[in-house]
Amino acid sequence: MLIELEQDNLEEIVAQHPKVVVQYSAGWCGNCRLMKPKFKRLSGENESTVFVIADAEKFPLSRKLAAVNNLPTFAGFNNGALVNQVQTNKEDQLKNLINEVTSN
Repeated sequence: MLIELEQDNLEEIVAQHPKVVVQYSAGWCGNCRLMKPKFKRLSGENESTVFVIADAEKFPLSRKLAAVNNLPTFAGFNNGALVNQVQTNKEDQLKNLINEVTSN
């Protein structure tokens, strides 16, 4: 499942689903735009995990869940807890994070 946040409610989504991977991005961020189609494709390959795209500038409460200070940042949550986060524009590093979330 892929969700694009329309309100600052990531905390609710993380609480409702055992495995969540988030892409924090912003409209001005070129690497965010490059990673978005890869993130969407990977979401289709991992049906047991909820994938969320969150605008880090529009949704400060959601951003605080992973202490985001650079974009794009990807964060993985398992049973409501932050497992890990990575700031990257490399698909293999994103896959490693997804594997960390899905294997727990």
